[in-house]
This record gives sequence, C-alpha cells and structure tokens, in this order.
Amino acid sequence: MTTESSRRSFLRRTVVGAGVTAAAGFGMTASASEEPGTVAFHGPKQAAILRQPPAQSIVASFDVVAENRAELTQLFQEITDRARFLTNGGAPAALGITAPPADSGVLGPVVPHSDLGVIVGVGSSLFDGRYGLADRKPKKLKPMTMFPNDALDAPQCHGDLSLTLSAGDTDTVLHAMRDIARATRGGMQLRWKINGFSSPSRPSGTPRNLMGFKDGTANPGESEMDRLVWVSGAGEPAWTTGGSYQVIRLIRMLVEFWDRVSIAEQENMFGRRRDTGAPLDGASEKDEPRYADDPIGTVIPLTSHIRKANPRTPETDGQRILRRAVNYDRGVDANGNLDMGLVFTCYQQDLERQFEAVQKRLIGEPLVDYISPFGGGYFFALPGVTGPGDHFGRALLA
Repeated sequence: MTTESSRRSFLRRTVVGAGVTAAAGFGMTASASEEPGTVAFHGPKQAAILRQPPAQSIVASFDVVAENRAELTQLFQEITDRARFLTNGGAPAALGITAPPADSGVLGPVVPHSDLGVIVGVGSSLFDGRYGLADRKPKKLKPMTMFPNDALDAPQCHGDLSLTLSAGDTDTVLHAMRDIARATRGGMQLRWKINGFSSPSRPSGTPRNLMGFKDGTANPGESEMDRLVWVSGAGEPAWTTGGSYQVIRLIRMLVEFWDRVSIAEQENMFGRRRDTGAPLDGASEKDEPRYADDPIGTVIPLTSHIRKANPRTPETDGQRILRRAVNYDRGVDANGNLDMGLVFTCYQQDLERQFEAVQKRLIGEPLVDYISPFGGGYFFALPGVTGPGDHFGRALLA
C-alpha cells in the first residue's frame, strides 16, 4: 500500500470513529472500565512512567506524516483509542469475510485483559512549521545532544513521536505494536524500534543490566516526583502540566571486552559490589555511600559511575532523574560480536538541569571504554488522558 493510500485509509477510519467508543473506528468494542491489575490508563499523568518496567517492552520512534493539524489531531485520537482498548481488552468485531480481520489474532480470538502500559511522547521536530505548534513547544525540548564517546547512527535517532509499550508477556507488546502501527499508518510511520526486557531480581532487589550490575538502585522516591519528575507548568506552556521530559539512549555494551575485566576493576568502575549491589563502603544495596568519609576516593574511586552520576551533595540533589532502563539483545553484528546492551530511559523536569548535567559529569569515566551509545532521542512525555472524552495531546492541539 502506498503512503498516500495508507493516509486516506487512516483518515477514513478516524472520521468514521470520531466521537464514538475507543475502538469503533477500528471495528472493535472496548470496555470502559479498568480491571484490577491493569496500569490505569486514565489520569492526569501517564501512570506507566512510575511503574518498574515489567519483563518485556518495545521502545519506538515515529515520523509524523499527517498533512495538517486536523489530521494530527486525528492521529492522537487514534493512538488514544487504540491504547485505551489495548489496556482493557475486548473482542474484535466481525467485519465480514471479504474484509481484513480487525485484529492480528496474535493474542487469540479475544484481546485479553493484561498489564500493558503505554507511554506517548513528542519530539522537538513535531514543533516545526508543519502544524503551527512552534509557540507551544516545551521550553527545554530540543534534539538529543551528542556527547563525547557517542557513536550516533542517524536513522536510529530522534523522531516526532515516541511510543513505549511494556507488559509481562512478549506477545502482548508485539500485538500492541502491530495494532497501533496499523491503525496509524497514514498518520505516522516507524522511524526506529528496539525490543527490551527487564531481568528478574536475582537474587533480590533491583534487576541487573547485562554487565551484571543492578541498575536504578538510587532512584528518587514517590514523595520526590513532583520536585524532580513532573512538569508543573512554571515557565512552561500551560498544557505541559503533568508531563515529563523523556530521554531515551540506546547504549551498546561491549560485553566480550567487559567479560575479560577483573571483578575488582569492574566494581571500582561502578562503585558497587556486583553480587549485592551495595556501595563499596556498604553492606547492602540500599546503603548510602559515605563520600564525606572518603574524600580522596580510597574506597569508592572518584571516577566511579555512582560517584560521578550522583555526588549526593545539596547542589546536585535537584539533578537526580527517574531511571527506567531495560536490556536489549539484537543478536550479532557483521563482525560476529554480540549486539546487546541497555535501552536507557529516564524522566525529569528539565533536560539540562538533570540528565545533561549528569551526563557531562560522566564524560571520560572508565566505563566509556565498554559502552557505545548509538541512538535514541529527547521527547516530552505528554500529560495523561483524563477520561473517556479526552485524548493524548488534546490541550496541546486545542
């Protein structure tokens, strides 16, 4: 199908579905209630941002091809309709023997209730001249900065829109990806995609990355979200309230080299014990490193990752981020090396004050010899969908 015919098909669906139930424009019926165990779809904020990543995820970026603002609005309505249906489940409608089926059938004849989480973000490129949104761009949103030691691959960077899907089962996220991509083909097209997974707690505590170390131990607590994660509207366009700046970094880990490094050197690079996750001056994962007692880095090196990333000073406290990283494995590269690593995602109020300040401190850390960032982007995670009559981006496009 050509791009133009895809766009016409997309417009017919959204026109037919406008103002009706979540799935009506798609030939599906959706339940209005959220069953126990689901990630709440309706609310002032996107709830999936706060939960620990479940076992499986997909992180993707799209280029928007809608021709005008009206079509862009239809695109966001369609994304919302599909996400609302997919997080609740329901039965595909029978469209007749000559029409394509309303659903891929990957999850069986009825889309089951599941723990699917959906996060939608917008990139700075959406605020160019195409849709008249330049004056509504979040103040800190910009293309992703390239740092020293990055090896960014342009086709795997940036995008107009980000989509993060997560669930306990692989087929749930794959089904959701196909469903949303098909529904929106005439309004947006896939730019890049990567599948991720989160390891179980082994033996307990925070899950591990593919270097064997726990990832996300020092995340801020729930009481700190308003101070560090959610945008309150101060100094920002009013519509951004309840959103958050999203950083996605695709980071390859050079695991063959890493696996030849001694455990003592690995732990010095991270500043933590590999087995327990404890800081090198502590006994358990949640122990606070005592930097004041070790001013020259005798125990926890001054160059260690945890010491550079979070010096734990009053001046750097407001630079902390909410990490939501998952692992990836893409097989082997052309040279026969393992292609695996981290889909690093984090959320914050201010890209420069938080993520970029941390990233600048990490320039030249010993770990850079074993990692190679190659893709990703900066996005703004939209405020939540407040109810059945709302949709992603409504306040932005109003």
